[in-house]
Amino acid sequence: MKRPLKPEEQKIWSMVAATVHPLPGRSAPKKAMPQTLDAPARIEPKRAEAAKQRLREALEGIEPNRRHRIVREREEIGARIDLHGLTQDRAKAALEAFLFRAFDDGWRAVLVITGKGVQGDGILKKRVPDWLGEAHLSHVVAGISEAARHHGGAGALYVALKRKGRG
Repeated sequence: MKRPLKPEEQKIWSMVAATVHPLPGRSAPKKAMPQTLDAPARIEPKRAEAAKQRLREALEGIEPNRRHRIVREREEIGARIDLHGLTQDRAKAALEAFLFRAFDDGWRAVLVITGKGVQGDGILKKRVPDWLGEAHLSHVVAGISEAARHHGGAGALYVALKRKGRG
């Protein structure tokens, strides 16, 4: 797929083209500056697409009635974990240990606080839903949903846990 070059790209291209000289015995190309830039096509392997589909299915939102009970605190939020300030590796390890402990303790809903990041694009905010959809957590996690404003809003997630003995 081709797109027109932006003015800053045209300027950079002309600087690069000025430094290039043809090989001996060859003439300079007639058209020194392309008017379009080839954008690489993003081809996702079937495997990655299948994994994304499983993630979508595994992390369907919490049932609306159950989410409403959690928001209104009619269904207790058993535990909370705050991942602020942790590296991705430490956050993932802490999250997994937390979820297994909450599941073993019989909790049905927990709150995971990721933070929003500087401009709402925090890395933990993006990665935690992926981690929650991993296969080794499928017997623990029933669903996730963005938390209500009074529980952290976009910087937190409700995680519904499955009942012990159900998989």
